Amino acid sequence: MKNIKLIEVPSEIGAGTRGASLGIEAIKIAALDFMSNFFIHFPSERIPTENKLLYEPIESPYAKRGKGILTMYERVSKAVSDTMRNNFFPVVISGDHSMAGATIAGIKMAKPKSKLGVIWIDAHADLHTPYTTPSGNMHGMPLAATINEDNDDYAVHEVDPDTAKLWNQLKTIGKIAPKVLPEDVVFISLRDYEKEERGLIEKHGMKVITTSEVRRKGPENVVRSVIRYLSDCTDIYISFDVDSLDASISKGTGTPVSNGLKEREAEDLISKFMQNRKVCCFEITEVNPTLDKENLMAEIAFNILQRSVNILMMN
Repeated sequence: MKNIKLIEVPSEIGAGTRGASLGIEAIKIAALDFMSNFFIHFPSERIPTENKLLYEPIESPYAKRGKGILTMYERVSKAVSDTMRNNFFPVVISGDHSMAGATIAGIKMAKPKSKLGVIWIDAHADLHTPYTTPSGNMHGMPLAATINEDNDDYAVHEVDPDTAKLWNQLKTIGKIAPKVLPEDVVFISLRDYEKEERGLIEKHGMKVITTSEVRRKGPENVVRSVIRYLSDCTDIYISFDVDSLDASISKGTGTPVSNGLKEREAEDLISKFMQNRKVCCFEITEVNPTLDKENLMAEIAFNILQRSVNILMMN
């Protein structure tokens, strides 16, 4: 049986819309409404945030609140790394998706020799860099940092030296770069991304599984083919951004996109992935209750979280 530890990261400085820092509390409220003792059942650690930066002027337009992101990378990667070294399975609940780069860094710091596969269940590729970003929001960049990519071929911005240095620090945190090879990344339900990101996906031959493919083949077959595709990886990290769900249900997130997964499809996918012994960390992110009615998004997130952890407990 796996020992599970919850790592709560209520940081939202990487997002463009306000409110994701409240996502963890919203998921806890959902647990209470479902009469679940989930959140008192497991040890948990809450990482201090830099959300005070939301009230301060932005220093770099191409890496907004980047200094705060770097501070959070240091805190979160240490927490994840320590958790794994102490033989706990980290279940990370984060505000915005920028923190996934820190989670992955923590996995690699704990297991530097591992060949890490990433299953990225998200409407977005999060492969932008300060050189390509349309918004400057850093929740669009964690995978690019993870694969140590600037994407010079598609650069559109002249980036100042401070921002370039900061970006290099993010890419090389833990003194390991790249942390994941691009061919060891699998996107599921990816459907909203820019040509700069497409350029990287094509350049590296990154695997993309669309919503319609999930529907056509069924979650079980998709999981089987992804695990086979990542068969030479020693460890697997799963990142679940709730905006992978269809916009009809994912109102409570900053960037909803139509043609996404149904709740049951996401739940089946994730719980089947969780049965695999290589999975070493699970992250759920981008619940924003300020955009929601009846706390629906958090309830869906909690159902997926609870079912996933139950499967981990049984393994």
